[in-house]
Formats: sequence, C-alpha cells, structure tokens
Amino acid sequence: MRPLLIAVLLCLVLDGWAAPVDPQRLVVAARSQVGVTLGYDPVYRRLDYPGGDVPLATGVCTDVVIRALRAQGLDLQQAVHEDMRRHFSEYPRDWGLRGTDRNIDHRRVPNLMTWFKRQGMGLPVSERVQDYRAGDIVTWRLDSGLPHIGIVSDRRAPDGRPLILHNIGRGTQEDDILMRFAITGHYRLKGRP
Repeated sequence: MRPLLIAVLLCLVLDGWAAPVDPQRLVVAARSQVGVTLGYDPVYRRLDYPGGDVPLATGVCTDVVIRALRAQGLDLQQAVHEDMRRHFSEYPRDWGLRGTDRNIDHRRVPNLMTWFKRQGMGLPVSERVQDYRAGDIVTWRLDSGLPHIGIVSDRRAPDGRPLILHNIGRGTQEDDILMRFAITGHYRLKGRP
C-alpha cells in the first residue's frame, strides 16, 4: 500500500471511534463487568489480535477499561499496538522491551496513560471531585507504588464523591476510591464537551 493511503486509513480508524464513545454507555459497559469478572490475574497470556481478551471471569484493572471501550468499538489492543509501533520511543520503557508486544502493551497502565495523552484526552489532575465526570478515566499510584486505572461512575458516595469502576484485586467493583490514592492522570474521551 502507498504511504498516503495507509495514513488516510489510519486517520479513519483512529478518528472513526472517537465520536461514538458515549460516557454513559462506557459506565454501563464497565458496570456490566461487576459480578462477572470475579478475580484478578496479572499473568502474561497470548491473545488473539485484534480483539484479544483474557477470560472474562478474571483480568486486571486495565481490562475493565479495555472491555468497556471495546463495547463501543474502540479496541485498545489494536489502537495502542499500532501507535506504539509508529512511536515506540514515546512510550515508557519500564519493562525493558525493545519492541511492541500486542499481547500485553494495552494492558499496562503507563502505556494507556501515554496513549490517552497522545490522543489529546489528558486533563489536569485535580483534587476537586466536581472536576471528574461519569465516563472519565483516572489513573493512580497505589500505596504499594503500582499504577492503577478505573472509570468514573455516574453513582456517588454519600458525601457526593463519584464512585469508580475498577479491578484492584477482587474482580470488577464499584468503589469510593477517587481520592484514596495519589491521582496521576485524568482523561476524557474525544467527542465530549
């Protein structure tokens, strides 16, 4: 294929998913994993490509986001892999890799943070709960030092703080953790005001 045709096709693929992502549908898709994804398993697995997934009964924090976005037509496995192939030097080197790995790259929080930022979705990190809307994606640094990711829910704690849909070790849950850990990233998908 000619380079111009490839560039046009990539623009259509990347731009084609942005408009239809609806924050409420994202929340519903994440919530549908509660009671279904019951475990946490960070084991490396070979995945189909594109559209690969670990068994639905298990996963890690990134899998909540991956599955919720895939329900609206955005395959983060493919999107992250293709962007990393073109711009590998822009991504973290925390794992000592010399190239991309379509089985795991999209399942790593720092890579998702980089991808969301590269797509123009990054927002300022804030301590004000009102800055976080249903459907936003948030990342944290846990007390253990590990990165974590989740989706802001449309439900709130009794004090008004939005709940978070995530998997921190007990399967997909909807919990009051927004301000429990140090927030490292805040992202709002394209197509939202």
